[in-house]
Amino acid sequence: MKIDRRKFLRLMTLGSAVFVLSPRNLTFASDGTMTQDDFFFIQLSDSHWGFTGSKVNPDSGGTLKKAVATVNSLNLQPDFIMFTGDLTHVTDDDKERRKRFAEFRDIITELKVKTVRFMPGEHDAGLDHGEAFMEFFGETHYAFDHKGVHFVVLDNVSDPRSTIGETQLAWLSDDLKGIDKDSRIVVFTHRPLFDLYPEWDWYTRDGNKAMELLTPYSSVTVFYGHIHQENHHTSGQIWHHAAKGLMFPLPAPGSVPKKMPIPWDDAAPYKGLGFRSVGATNKQAEYEITEFGVMGEKL
Repeated sequence: MKIDRRKFLRLMTLGSAVFVLSPRNLTFASDGTMTQDDFFFIQLSDSHWGFTGSKVNPDSGGTLKKAVATVNSLNLQPDFIMFTGDLTHVTDDDKERRKRFAEFRDIITELKVKTVRFMPGEHDAGLDHGEAFMEFFGETHYAFDHKGVHFVVLDNVSDPRSTIGETQLAWLSDDLKGIDKDSRIVVFTHRPLFDLYPEWDWYTRDGNKAMELLTPYSSVTVFYGHIHQENHHTSGQIWHHAAKGLMFPLPAPGSVPKKMPIPWDDAAPYKGLGFRSVGATNKQAEYEITEFGVMGEKL
């Protein structure tokens, strides 16, 4: 699939369980290095470490490890990796919660990439307002810049009311004040900022306030998790793209009476779990997308 340079960031946002803007086809300098503005990153989401249930995923203790191995097998490693929440599966036992965080951390230390960023999901932070998450992984919301792109990480899960909150919105407003209106902005959240399906908690109660702050900017893309499937949506000029999960898929919004994980299919193991590669050829201003499964097979 090819797109023009103007639509690059929009296509880049079609992330799934692992989002890759792959440099395999990028323009290289004479010394073999990537040109200055080329980069790629990977998004992993909803690993739910600690979940058990053989009917949903009989390899619940191995799927995250397989994803790590697959990422490590990439010919070129990404600039950074972003985990968009639900690193662990919910538990009301504080000791067990920290144990799961420690086990998750130990697994992902096997990644070759040294720059790995995190944000919580409601399973990680909803019961203790992110206290244990912050002990292991730091702040739940922050911003950073990378090669001309401004990245914003928003926490819409630590408040169990599914809100971002006025304090964080004020922080976002201050952060954006120094950003040019034509700058490329990528936002990471766990829940969708828009009302995808509120009946299933697939929304952010004050997400519209965040989008109002982002609307003046011409190039805004939101990556999120939570719904365990691909979903693509636009709010004005803001593009929203959901990631597949690494533990189990969920049904399409409102397609069944009750939201439940889709059962494991022995005939198609790891179905609904995977990652996407996007290769950019700047010289031709074209970009190529490739879909992969958890085990690295092309889809």
